[in-house]
Amino acid sequence: MINFLVGVTILFIVINLYYFFTNKTYRKSHFSTALFLKLFFVLCGVLIGFGILYYLLSLKGMILVDNLTDRKPIEPTIWNMLYFSGVTMLSVGYGDMLPVGITRFFALIQSGIGILLPTAYFMKTFDSSETSQEQ
Repeated sequence: MINFLVGVTILFIVINLYYFFTNKTYRKSHFSTALFLKLFFVLCGVLIGFGILYYLLSLKGMILVDNLTDRKPIEPTIWNMLYFSGVTMLSVGYGDMLPVGITRFFALIQSGIGILLPTAYFMKTFDSSETSQEQ
């Protein structure tokens, strides 16, 4: 059952990312409120999706520790997982929670998404301003 929920959660994250890169309904301007809101909601969706993924993984065993020396596990609450997801997504990484096992792989993917999505937003905004200037 947990593996099924992990699969559904990963699918949810992929759908959010697919939606962001394929939907072309934003306005052509230097700053697009529609595109900005889209980015915000997609980032929130991915953050929540990864938080749920971390929570589901924590049901199978320890995934976060407070340091690598004594490997004291972090309490696996949904709030702790959402917090870890947020600091990972925003590339803040306070260091108060460290991923172990497969969670390291997912944290790397999430931090990459957290860097690339805003970059894609600025590239789309720049592209739309270039297009509007040419017309």
